[in-house]
Amino acid sequence: MDAAFTAEQHEIRRTLRELLARAAGPGAIPTAVGTAEGYDPVLWRRLARELGLPGLALAEEYGGAGCTATELALACEETGRALLPSPLLATAALAAPLIAALGTPDQRAALLPRIAEGALTAALAVPGGSLATALGLTGDNRDGAWAGGGRAGGIQAGRSADDGEGGGGWRLYGQAERVLDGHGAGLLLVAAHTGGYPRSRTLLFLVPRDTAGLVRTRLTALDETRPLARVELRDTPATLLGADDTADTADALAAVGRTAAAILAAEAVGTAASALERTVEYVKTREQFGRAVGSFQAVKHRLADLYVRVEAARSAAYHAAREPEAGPLALAQALEAARITTGEAVQLHGGIGFTWEHEAHRYLKRAAGDELLFGPVHRLCDHAAQRAGLFAPARMPLAAAPGAGVR
Repeated sequence: MDAAFTAEQHEIRRTLRELLARAAGPGAIPTAVGTAEGYDPVLWRRLARELGLPGLALAEEYGGAGCTATELALACEETGRALLPSPLLATAALAAPLIAALGTPDQRAALLPRIAEGALTAALAVPGGSLATALGLTGDNRDGAWAGGGRAGGIQAGRSADDGEGGGGWRLYGQAERVLDGHGAGLLLVAAHTGGYPRSRTLLFLVPRDTAGLVRTRLTALDETRPLARVELRDTPATLLGADDTADTADALAAVGRTAAAILAAEAVGTAASALERTVEYVKTREQFGRAVGSFQAVKHRLADLYVRVEAARSAAYHAAREPEAGPLALAQALEAARITTGEAVQLHGGIGFTWEHEAHRYLKRAAGDELLFGPVHRLCDHAAQRAGLFAPARMPLAAAPGAGVR
């Protein structure tokens, strides 16, 4: 496999980095997250109009650029460097691929072009705050336990009373916690159970922003650049995503989850790399005992270790963008690299790294918040090992079996 980037991919990186350097960055975060949307809507429209960011990985027939997950990962690495608050991950990496995979031709034609042009943002709402399990990253998503399992709790779906057995109308009941960008998204993709407990199955439903019975509450999050919401559904009308209720939702969620893991890994690498670069610049100028802190051998060793860790995570992320099966492990490596690197950045900045006015704490919160939402690392690794069959019971050789050779 040729891991080198093309000229077009380098151009995506360069253009986006230059634009974000002028219009975004840690200094602009307080203003952006203080808006009703949780991000800068003017900048979002500019990213959509000038760079086509939301439609980067969408097919050209829906107004997208027709690129691959690698290009979207490159873009997310740059947004991660800037700690950009935006609906890019929730819309382009989670919701749009599910609509493309499960939606009817009419649904795709109605929704995907609006997503590509930045006019519509979307979010995936799963009950219980179990996004990583729903995407098949930290556990098997086929048993449906993460969505309530058909019992009380979770989100339940039933046919509308006036719709008839063969109609297409549904009603949703329940709530979802910690929905990424759920408070401001124009469209919610809601995972809900239907069929009751004996024949329970999980399906995805479309719920537009202004639907009756939909209540959304923005929550206080550790990382304010990743706005989370509580979504309550009170006899809320919804439309099934897809033509019928036989779609394999679990497989679709897991497939999207593996690609999204690679994209999120690239974003985490961007966060870690930016924190490391800022730390290197700081220790070059900060003096103790009459010399720059960065001249001490112990500090050099710590920074060198961080550099190796970040570059290894970057290689894993872009391998996973091309080979999605490696996505969960790449995400685990990137989240760990981000957590360690941003923690070291705070330490190497000394006391100033803990202050509210300095940006070092924002990088640490981004790393910690992502691991809470998409991890933890040890569960990502454990489930990847289970899927690979590494923990399968070993077979005893015939010659070593009890009684072997005895007649």
